[in-house]
Amino acid sequence: MAIAYLSIGSNVGDKLYNCNEAIRRLQEVEGAEVLARSVLYLTKPAGGPRQEDYLNGVLKIETENPPKRLLRDVKAIENDMGRKPAPRNYPRIIDIDILLYDDLVLKTREFTIPHPRMHERKFILKGFNEIAPEEVHPVTGKTVGRMYEGLIRTAAS
Repeated sequence: MAIAYLSIGSNVGDKLYNCNEAIRRLQEVEGAEVLARSVLYLTKPAGGPRQEDYLNGVLKIETENPPKRLLRDVKAIENDMGRKPAPRNYPRIIDIDILLYDDLVLKTREFTIPHPRMHERKFILKGFNEIAPEEVHPVTGKTVGRMYEGLIRTAAS
């Protein structure tokens, strides 16, 4: 069994419903169990065109599924919920990203673990810090709490 952390977000339609529905569907994935979830936070979009604010959160799951299968499962949920292909940072009915998968470091054509921009994104680290501040990023060696505090200090300067 592996521990994975996922981010979820929505800024199209009923954002709260979309995030809760994605969580519900993740709980139904065979071989996976949602262990913890952060509060859902309203956040500003990170780039892209003018768009509504996002509702974002982070989940901790336990899974027996390898990373590629987990990715397939989360993409199936996104597709089933109506997500359409769009450029990076465009509005989304639902967005689910794998942040960490145990201490795995993996880069393929399909995806990168750990998520390549998670350490730069307050909207991810805020929820992650809430549920797992002592989790260590396998590349930077920093805890989630330390990365989050660094972003808070940088924003205050």
